[in-house]
Amino acid sequence: MANLQERKSFSKSRISIQPSGGTPEAKGVEKRKLSQKRRTLPLQFSMGGHLSPWPTYTSGQTILHNRKPCSDDSQNRANSWQQQSMSISKPRYLEQLENYLHKELLLLDLSTDSAQELRLQPYREIFEFFIEDFKTYKPLLSSIKNAYEVMLAHQKEKIRSLEPLKAKVVTVNEDCRERVLAMRAEERYEISVLKKEKMNLLKLIDKKNEEKISLQSEVAKLRRSLAEEYLHYLTERDARKILIGDLNELRYQQEDMSLAQSPGVWGEDPVKLTLALKMTRQDLTRTQMELNTMKANSGDVVPRRDFEMQQKTNMELQEQLESLKGDYDEVRKEHELLLQLHMSTLKERDQFYNELQEIQRTSTPRPDWTKCESVIAGGPERWLVLAEGKNSDQLVDVLLEEIGMGLLREKDFFPGLGFGDSIPPFLRFDGPVKNKKPSKKEVVSLLKDAWKERTAEEQKESFPDFFFNFLERRFGVNDAMAWAYTIFENIKLFHSSEIMNQFYAVLMGKNLESVYINQKETVSHLLKELISVDTQNEGSITMEQLSLEEVTLLKMHGTLMTIDPTMDRQTLSAYLSQAYQIPAIDVPLEDEERQAIISIKVETALDRLKMADTKRVGPREPEPAS
Repeated sequence: MANLQERKSFSKSRISIQPSGGTPEAKGVEKRKLSQKRRTLPLQFSMGGHLSPWPTYTSGQTILHNRKPCSDDSQNRANSWQQQSMSISKPRYLEQLENYLHKELLLLDLSTDSAQELRLQPYREIFEFFIEDFKTYKPLLSSIKNAYEVMLAHQKEKIRSLEPLKAKVVTVNEDCRERVLAMRAEERYEISVLKKEKMNLLKLIDKKNEEKISLQSEVAKLRRSLAEEYLHYLTERDARKILIGDLNELRYQQEDMSLAQSPGVWGEDPVKLTLALKMTRQDLTRTQMELNTMKANSGDVVPRRDFEMQQKTNMELQEQLESLKGDYDEVRKEHELLLQLHMSTLKERDQFYNELQEIQRTSTPRPDWTKCESVIAGGPERWLVLAEGKNSDQLVDVLLEEIGMGLLREKDFFPGLGFGDSIPPFLRFDGPVKNKKPSKKEVVSLLKDAWKERTAEEQKESFPDFFFNFLERRFGVNDAMAWAYTIFENIKLFHSSEIMNQFYAVLMGKNLESVYINQKETVSHLLKELISVDTQNEGSITMEQLSLEEVTLLKMHGTLMTIDPTMDRQTLSAYLSQAYQIPAIDVPLEDEERQAIISIKVETALDRLKMADTKRVGPREPEPAS
C-alpha cells in the first residue's frame, strides 16, 4: 500500500517534468526529480537480496538459440529452457513498472494539442528508471536517450519553423485558386464575346451573299436587255442600208426623168454631158465607199444619244435596285418580326389551348341556349333579338326576366308586406294588393316621368316618399298602393333595363340620386359634343372625328376639377404646367379666353401627365351602402 501511495504522489508531481533538450540547469533539476521518484518505487529483489535475474538464465540460452546448432545437445538444452520459462512467473518489479505505466497513461488528458508529447512522458520516466537502476548499461542507455531527445528537439524546431510556411502555402493556394477562377471567368466571357461576334459575322456573310445573288440577277437581266437592244440596233442598221439604197435608186430615176423631160438639156454637148455624168457617178461611187467604210467602222459604236439614253436607263435601274434593296431589307425585317410574332402566337395558342382543355375538363358544360327559343314568347326571332351580344350570365338574367314576367302577369294580387320597420314606406300595407299588369314600356315611361318631376325642382322629401306621393298624384290615393307594388315588382325583376335598374337602386338606397343625375348630365354633354362634331348632320360620326385630336387648357382644367373637385390651386397649376410645358406661374387659371387658345394633342398631354406624379388629392366619392 505504501508503494502505491508513493507512486500516486509521483504521478501528481510528474506533470511538472519537462522533456530533455533544454538548458543544463533544467536537465539537472529534471535528473534530481527523477532520482527522487526512482527512490519511491521499490525494487524487486531476489531471495539473495539482489535484483531478480529473471530471465537472466535465459540470456545465454537465447544467444545460443540464435546461433546455428552444432549438435543435438543444443536442441535439447533449448527445449529444456522453454519448459523452465513457462513455469517461472513475472518479477514483481516488472509488474509494478507496468502497472505504473498503465495508470499514468490513464491519468493523461489526451484532449489537448500536446497529447502525444504528454503520452511520451511516462515512457521517458520508465526509461530513466532503467538507466538509474542498471549502472552497468547507464552510459550506453543515456547516450541512446540523449540521441533520441536531440532528434525530437530537432524535429520540433523544424516543425515550428515550417508552421509559417504552411500558412503561406495555404494563402498562395487560395490566391492561385482565385486567379484560376478569374482566368476561367475571363475566358468564358471572351468565348461568349467571340461567339456573338461569330454569329454577327455569319449574319453579315449571309446578308452579303443575298446581296451578291440579287446583284447577279440584276446583271444578268441587264445583259439580256443589252443583247436585245444590240439586236434591235443591228436590225435598224440593215434597214437603213436598204432604205438608203432605195432612196439612191429613186433619186437616180428622178434625175434621169428630169433630164429626159428638160428641153434645155438637149441643146448641150452630149460628150460634155457624158463626161459630167461619168464624173458624177465616180464621185457617187467614192462617196458611197466612204459612207460604207464609215458605217463599217462605226458599226460597233453606239451613238451618243443612244449612249446617254442607255446611261439614263442604267441610272434609273440602279435607283430602282437601291430602292428594291431597301424594300427588301424592310420586308425581311418585317418577315423576321412576323416570324417572331408567329412563334409567340403559336406559344400563346398552345397555352390557350391547354387552358381551354383544362377549363373544359374542370368546368361545367356550356348550356345550349337554342333550347330557349321554343319556350320564350315570340319564338326564335324574339330570342335572337334578346340574346344578341350577351354572355351566359346576361342570358341567364334575360331568361329569368322572361320567366318572371310570365309569372308576374299570371298574378292578380300581391300579398301585402305589413307595417314592419324593415318594410319600405311605400310598401307598408296589410292585405292583398291588386296587380295592375302594365307593359314594360308603360313602366319605363312612368319612371321617366317620375325622374323628370324629381329633377324639375328641388325636393326636400326623401326619394321613397316622393315616389309614393307621385303615384298618389298620378293615380289617386286609392290606386297608389297597387301601383307602388306593381312598379316595385317590375323594376326588381328587369335588371337588363338600365332605367329600371337605376330607379330600383336609388329607391332601395343602394345608389345616390346624384349618380343618376350626373350620368344624365354627362350623357347630355356627350351628346352635345357629338352633335357639334357632326357638322354635316349625318347622324353618325367616324372614328377619326370621335378622337379629339387636341385639348385646350380650358377643357383640361375642367376635366381635372371634375375628377377631383377638392384639388387645390397649387397642385392644379403644377399639373397643367407639366401637361402644357409652361411655367406654373404663367398658368392662366382665371383667364378662360387664354385657356381656350392654348391647346396640345391629347396623347402628348396624357404622356406628360403620366411622367409626373399625378394622383388624386381628395378622397373618392363614398359608395352607397347596399
